[in-house]
Amino acid sequence: MTNSTHLSKIDDRLIRLIGIPGFGVIIPNFTGLFGDLGPSDWMYWYGYVYFIFIAWVIWQGNRWLLFRQRENMNWFSNPVRKLTILVAANVFYTAPVTVSLIYGWYAISGIGPVEWSIIQLVTLANVICVIFVTHAYETVFLIKERQSDLVHFEQLERAKVESELEALKSQIDPHFMFNSLNTLAYLIENDQQKALLFNESLSDVYRYILMNKQKELVTLKEELEFANNYFTLIQIRFGTGVRLHVDMRGLEENKLLSPISLQLLLENAVKHNEFNELKPLDIRLNLEEGWVEVSNNLQLKKVENSSKIGLRNLRERYRLVVGKEIRVEQSELEFTVKLPYLEV
Repeated sequence: MTNSTHLSKIDDRLIRLIGIPGFGVIIPNFTGLFGDLGPSDWMYWYGYVYFIFIAWVIWQGNRWLLFRQRENMNWFSNPVRKLTILVAANVFYTAPVTVSLIYGWYAISGIGPVEWSIIQLVTLANVICVIFVTHAYETVFLIKERQSDLVHFEQLERAKVESELEALKSQIDPHFMFNSLNTLAYLIENDQQKALLFNESLSDVYRYILMNKQKELVTLKEELEFANNYFTLIQIRFGTGVRLHVDMRGLEENKLLSPISLQLLLENAVKHNEFNELKPLDIRLNLEEGWVEVSNNLQLKKVENSSKIGLRNLRERYRLVVGKEIRVEQSELEFTVKLPYLEV
């Protein structure tokens, strides 16, 4: 964001409305510019108009100089040069303008000979006031730039998170399809009737994926129904070699999970473990306070070829969407993944 954009957002009309007349009234009385003039003299009241005009010329001129130099310089690239030019611009504009206009006041007011000591005092007061006001402007500018930078940073971070999330979502479909086609190919070769049933169930499962893959969150109830449908596919292939135990007491509509996460954990449990009807794989889904727990008994395959992309994908999705890390626990007998859920 450019400085000119920052300038356009600064509304200093109120401070100018107060500050210009204020300096036009206070400085002449403080420095003795009225001389012997009093409220009974019309020149006294004209003097206020004249001094407010001087304050306006000085304020507006320095404001214009400040805005122009901010378009080309900032404090971070060369602070010493900026400070030098800023002070020089204030002094070399304010001092000549003050001296010439105050000299003009002596010429038109007729209050007596020019008193250079008073002109010097007024000039010094104006320069000090200008430096003070310029500092106030710069403070406002820096605060607004800081706020703008924070907003811009947040927008960049959000864009980064969204792009990462989309990249992670795009990994779900090919990962799931690859494993499903492998399973279907196996069934076609070994049991065509089961292959037909598997194909029908697979279409139901994939319909859920197509409907929910663009969502960041789904209800736990929806995700659990999908997990049960997916487990039907597993049972078609492996029979009683894999068993699913579900304990979701306290299940409510207000609990939210990242979509297709339970399916991934079911898939991983089947992929990484050995099992049969005599030595079944038991998968348990339990609901705890703040967590959905997916666990299975460990019967790891001796030789395993895995890209580890599934669990890494899941971890990243929960970090980006839910804002919490999943928990992975492993003992000699059991492997557990805890998914944090959101409540609304």
